[in-house]
Amino acid sequence: MLVNLSLQDFSKELGSDSPAPGGGSVAALSGALGADLVSMVCNLSIGKKGYESFQDELEEVLEKSQSLSDSLLKRVDLDTEAFNGVMRAFKMPKETDEEKRIRKDAIQRGFKEAINSPLDIARECLEVLRQAENLLGRSNTNAVSDLGVASQQAYAGLEGAVMNVKINLSSIKDEVFVTDTSSTIIALLDEGGLTKDRIYKYVSENIG
Repeated sequence: MLVNLSLQDFSKELGSDSPAPGGGSVAALSGALGADLVSMVCNLSIGKKGYESFQDELEEVLEKSQSLSDSLLKRVDLDTEAFNGVMRAFKMPKETDEEKRIRKDAIQRGFKEAINSPLDIARECLEVLRQAENLLGRSNTNAVSDLGVASQQAYAGLEGAVMNVKINLSSIKDEVFVTDTSSTIIALLDEGGLTKDRIYKYVSENIG
C-alpha cells in the first residue's frame, strides 16, 4: 500500500515513469495533511486557558478532522486502484463483437469509477475547509497560520481532484452522468474557493 511507504519511497514512486500513483493520490494526500493540521490546532486549543468556552466545538471539529484524515489517506490508494481498473479494462480481449461490447462497457464503468474516486476526494477536501473555518476565532491564536496552511492544502486537494474528474469526464458517453458531475464540481469549487478565501483573509489579518 502506498500509505505504508516512507515519505522518501512514496516520493520516488510518484516521480517514476509509472502513471499511478498520480495527481488523484496526491490530491487525497494534500487533503489529509490539511485535515491533520486542523486536528493539530484543535489539540493545541483543547484544555488551554482562554478557550474553555469553545471546548465542545473544538472536540467536535477534532473528531471530524481525524475521520477525514483517515478517509483521505485510504483514498491515496483507492484512487490508484481506480485508475488501474481503467487500464485493466483497456487490456481486455476485443477479437469478437461480444468481446468488444464487454470491453467497451468495462471501460465506461472504469472511467466512471475513476471519476467518482476523485469526486469523493474533492467532497472531503471541502469538508476539511469547512472544519478549518469553524476554528476561526475559536482556537489557539498562536496556531492561526497553521489553519491557513490547512486551508491551502485542502483547497489544493479539492482543485487537484477536480482536475482528475475533468480529464476523465470527456471519455464518458452517459450524458446525464456528465451533466450531473459537471454541476457538482462547479459547486464544489465555488464553495471551496470562497471558504479558502475567507480563511486566508482572517489569517492574514491575524498574523504578524
